[in-house]
Amino acid sequence: MLKSFKATVLRFLEKGGFVRSSHLALSFMFAIFPFCLFALSLAGVLSPQAKVDDLVNFAIGAWPDAISGPIESELRAVLQAGSSTVTVGALLAIIFASNGVDAIRLVITDAYRETDPRPFWKTRGLSILFVIAGSSLFVIAGGVSLIVPLALHYFDEFVPWLNQSILSNEDFRQLVTISISLFFLYACHKWLPGVKHKTGDLWPGILLCVILWWAASKAFAFYISSFSTYSVTYAGLAGIMSALVYLYLMSAIFVLGAEFNGQLMDERRRAQ
Repeated sequence: MLKSFKATVLRFLEKGGFVRSSHLALSFMFAIFPFCLFALSLAGVLSPQAKVDDLVNFAIGAWPDAISGPIESELRAVLQAGSSTVTVGALLAIIFASNGVDAIRLVITDAYRETDPRPFWKTRGLSILFVIAGSSLFVIAGGVSLIVPLALHYFDEFVPWLNQSILSNEDFRQLVTISISLFFLYACHKWLPGVKHKTGDLWPGILLCVILWWAASKAFAFYISSFSTYSVTYAGLAGIMSALVYLYLMSAIFVLGAEFNGQLMDERRRAQ
């Protein structure tokens, strides 16, 4: 496995992995804010009792605080203004967000050394479907934010420790974040490419990606809080630059994970 990882790193460098990471990061940068606005607004409309802070924390709560802070403030401002989701702007937000999904499809297809035989309208429709499906997670989160506290309050008399152990347990929240990340990566690798693969062939790159995402997030958060001079160099643009660098790092890890799967698939084909 270590030999395969070394070959993956060389494959990443030879195929312009850093260039593809830049494209993916920029696509994410253009896609993530429209996606969050649409998804969070939709959750607020379908579940009015949901708290804005809970929805925003569910969306980007796993990001380092120095990066998520400026984005969270803007999202809260828009959501608290009560903007409607049924507008031309919402449709444009879906299209812009789908560009990020399509960029993921292209990266995975290239990493697996395949071509996508589907026409444009099918791939674009699939990307839009991914955006809408992702938005539904926030609708569910909005419902859960209302149902779970009521359920815990009902059972509090019988099991007094249940309320605090679930809602205040940071390990439990991290477990939920990891589970969502795993499902997101699995969905991308399983359903976005034009050529389908067995589930067992996808998990090595997915697990590698999640582990490196977690480690890189911790390291980048430490760097931002201890050594970064973005606020001095970029002044008011510091938050945007930090987010862009962070997304670039996450994108490079995503590309590396896809290339790892592609390397293992090539090795299996050569062994047959």
